[in-house]
Amino acid sequence: MAQIKVFYEPETELLSVFWQVPRRNQIGTELGDGVILIKDGVSGEPIGLEVLSYRPGDDRFDAVSVELGQMSSMQPTS
Repeated sequence: MAQIKVFYEPETELLSVFWQVPRRNQIGTELGDGVILIKDGVSGEPIGLEVLSYRPGDDRFDAVSVELGQMSSMQPTS
């Protein structure tokens, strides 16, 4: 079973979410609006993300939704 680790540092207003173990050789790619995708530096596989200037109730996010299931069962919406 995969574990998701969420870290919040109120002093630096940094929210970090990892679905894999952080790597020494990880790299970040800014996606915009202070969201950074963290990837393995060798394979390029996404392993987590960071949200800069985050505070609880941040209006950049209306809600966080977690859905379990297979991606192949998802149907595109029109």
